[in-house]
Amino acid sequence: MTAPAPLPSTDGPRFAYGTNGFADHRLSDVVAVLADLGYAGVSLTLDHHHLDPYDREIGARTRRTAKALRAAGLAVVVETGARYLLDPFRKHRPTLLSAAPEERAARQDLLRRAVRIGAELEAEAVHFWSGTPEPGTTRAQAWSRLEEGCARAVEDADAAGVRLAFEPEPGMLVADLAGYEALAEAVGAPGTLGLTLDIGHCRCLEPRSEAECVARAGGRLAHVQIEDMRRGVHEHLPFGEGEMDFPPILAALRASGYAGLVSVELPRHSHAAVDQARRSIAFLREAAARPAPRAPAAPPATAPTAPPPKEAVPT
Repeated sequence: MTAPAPLPSTDGPRFAYGTNGFADHRLSDVVAVLADLGYAGVSLTLDHHHLDPYDREIGARTRRTAKALRAAGLAVVVETGARYLLDPFRKHRPTLLSAAPEERAARQDLLRRAVRIGAELEAEAVHFWSGTPEPGTTRAQAWSRLEEGCARAVEDADAAGVRLAFEPEPGMLVADLAGYEALAEAVGAPGTLGLTLDIGHCRCLEPRSEAECVARAGGRLAHVQIEDMRRGVHEHLPFGEGEMDFPPILAALRASGYAGLVSVELPRHSHAAVDQARRSIAFLREAAARPAPRAPAAPPATAPTAPPPKEAVPT
């Protein structure tokens, strides 16, 4: 494997913002806005309106995007969680878990395209998740399909010199850190199959505090997403509208040695994208500057009072 370029050194978090929260803007305008607001990077979800991987001119468009990102001084992570890119009728379908081989192949092809685009953009990581099993699929079948798909994605990423960043997602087959750890052990590619840790998801369903989740992730961190959230409710909230305490979280990220992007994930706030992006970076900078109090006790090691409904999965 050709090792990805080393991340730049930093004395503090490198904040980014997700393009899935800028669905009403041109990608070129998103880059300009985020650079103007002082972000260090962009979390780029490949979608029909933002660098569509199936566009006939995708090569030229990718090169133009790479040039724009370099000119703006923005790093990038590539994401593959677009809702309807592969199927206009079914959200987040097909997946690596789909029963039909041709549907699994479609998702595999998207990941392969994303890896190529990530390599062209010199992305710090390419993000993906498991999806949810279809009715009639056993857990054993779903895991077998996921392991096979991840192994193929690792081969593609190794060949391209790109690091993958797998995200546990509430409501999906791999929903938490324990699930990611089991998958990573099964696939056996610790250098390539990194972790996207969504900090809000830690609050939603993990039995440990957010700071403890960061420490547990350790060197597997390839990408971090951040937003506010409440215990047991999978809803991405603007900062200050949930129940999370951010100085200890950001201190834990510093202590972990993580130098990658910390990407704001507000995919249901495109109607107020610029305002949310402005408020978010101001909030995070202020939180990063505050000393972290002694870490609070972890929430009880029990499941959320109600499992997040599948339709609430917002990414």
